[in-house]
Formats: sequence, structure tokens, C-alpha cells
Amino acid sequence: MIRKRLLKWLFYEPIASSSKSMVILFARIIFGFLFLSHGIAKLHIYSSIPESFPDPIGLGSTLSLWLALFAEILCTLGFILGTLFRLCLIPMIFTMCIAFFVIHANDPLAVKELSLMYLTIFSLLYITGAGRYSIDGILRSIYLNTK
Repeated sequence: MIRKRLLKWLFYEPIASSSKSMVILFARIIFGFLFLSHGIAKLHIYSSIPESFPDPIGLGSTLSLWLALFAEILCTLGFILGTLFRLCLIPMIFTMCIAFFVIHANDPLAVKELSLMYLTIFSLLYITGAGRYSIDGILRSIYLNTK
């Protein structure tokens, strides 16, 4: 019973047409690689960041940086491939909520619009699901017997 509910949450979505799934695929690839570039940039300058990285929720700068890297690199790879898509989107959405509502709370919209854009796109894609052309699409047909 719990297994079935978990599988439905992870993989269920209304069967999208080929054209809708293609749009979702392009959105995953484009926005995934754009978001991944932020994580890779942080990784390249990792040794100089930890002390100065923001600590918005009181976990410490180093752990906050590691959580941001997890969302921006590992979860983004799952997002691009459509692997455990909704599960990967949770840390990505959380990171963008922190960026928009906490880190850039007092900044003008021009500064925080990128985090708002990602937050909006990730939230919409969480609702739509990964589409047919994803690893989740393959797993959905195996575990939930749908085409």
C-alpha cells in the first residue's frame, strides 16, 4: 500500500502527448544546464567560498554551501535526465525559495528575478512531471503499467 502510493507520487502524471513531452524535455535540458552552471561555478571556487557563503537557516556556511551544491549539481542532473524527477525538484525549489525570499529579500526585483524565474519553472515542472521522454517515463510504464 505504502509502496504503491510512493510509486504513484514519484512517477504518476497524466499521459502527456508527444508534443507536450517534447516541450518538457527541452525545458528540462535548457533550464537544467543553465542551473547546473551555477553549481559548477560554485564548485570551481569552493575553497574560497565556505566562510563567506550565506547561512540563511542557521546550519553553518559550509553545510549551507554543500546543500546548495547538492541541489544545483546532483539534483539538477536527475532533473535533466528525468530520474526521480519530483524528488530532485524538492531541493531545487527549496534552494530557490531561500534565494528569493531570504537571501535577496531586500534586493530590487532586477537582482532576484533569476531566482524567481527558476522557482516558477521548477514549480510548474513539478506539477507537469518529467514527461514521456525521461527515465521516470520508462519506470512509470514498468511499475504502474502505463504507456
